Amino acid sequence: MNTPNDKHFYMPAEWYPHRCCWMGWLSRAESWPFELSRVYASYAAVANAIARFEPVKMIVLPEFREQAVQWCGANIEMVTLPIDDIWLRDTGPTFVIDGGGGVAGVDWQFNAWGENRENLADYQRDAVLARRLLEYTEIPRYAAPFILEGGAIHVDGEGTALTTEQCLLNPNRNPHLTRHDMETLLRDYLGIRQVIWLGQGLEDDETAGHIDTLACFIRPGVVATLTCHDPQDSNYAALQDNLHRLRHATDAKGRKLEIIEIVQPAQRDSQAGLRLALSYLNFYIANGGVVMPIFNDPADKPAIEIIIKSFPNHQVIPIDALNLFYGGGGIHCMTQQQPLP
Repeated sequence: MNTPNDKHFYMPAEWYPHRCCWMGWLSRAESWPFELSRVYASYAAVANAIARFEPVKMIVLPEFREQAVQWCGANIEMVTLPIDDIWLRDTGPTFVIDGGGGVAGVDWQFNAWGENRENLADYQRDAVLARRLLEYTEIPRYAAPFILEGGAIHVDGEGTALTTEQCLLNPNRNPHLTRHDMETLLRDYLGIRQVIWLGQGLEDDETAGHIDTLACFIRPGVVATLTCHDPQDSNYAALQDNLHRLRHATDAKGRKLEIIEIVQPAQRDSQAGLRLALSYLNFYIANGGVVMPIFNDPADKPAIEIIIKSFPNHQVIPIDALNLFYGGGGIHCMTQQQPLP
């Protein structure tokens, strides 16, 4: 068996230095319940905020290249590759390094978030995007033998991974795999030694429990988590259970976790009456910057203050991201960092 772990590759933490950030220009109008013109400004603002700290490479279909350049400007490099949707965190490769100058990419199998989309055939280009991106960059590829999206995992770079039972143990992804099987595969393909399992994700989350709306490492031994103080809120039970699990967890080095709580924004519903999976934790850590979502909500200000305090060596840039979340994801979902080797 030839896995990244066999060759001493591991997934570095998101704050590890990046060579660039990968994104994908909007082209799938049916992903949003309104005209994409409402989304372009927010999306371009995210790309240009990240570009202040590191190069951004934007995957774009040929027919949308001129439009992408007009909105994003000259600071964003355009790369023409076939793509269906913008969620590069889930459809792009997860990059791993070996600490000795090597970099590789893990190509997860993709089934459109547990076949959550009406027509799986509409995501065939996304299903092979990771392979095409790695061919384009001439980076070695590891083809994972199971389904996983990058938004379902978060690592500390020191052997610990965060994920959720709702997503990784969901029968709509890998019904043949047990918890033990999944932990073994995560060790093989992420180079980690310990998995911290949270339970359920946010209500109506289209991804069925991605970790990147629930909790993330701020630095080794420190986790930020989304919380709720209203027992009547539909997210209350799940977020309280996740908080309880984190309080009783230890990482791969045996440390009890320091926990930073960030209260969720108020409920907003889609036109279909489903609750949007809004989260301040769906941010992107760039080289010296943190680009975070805000929602014109009273909880925005305290969330910004906590993120600023949590990243004293980074510049925090809040972006009005409500329109982005109507499409099913946020800032972290649409970005994928490529680490320096």
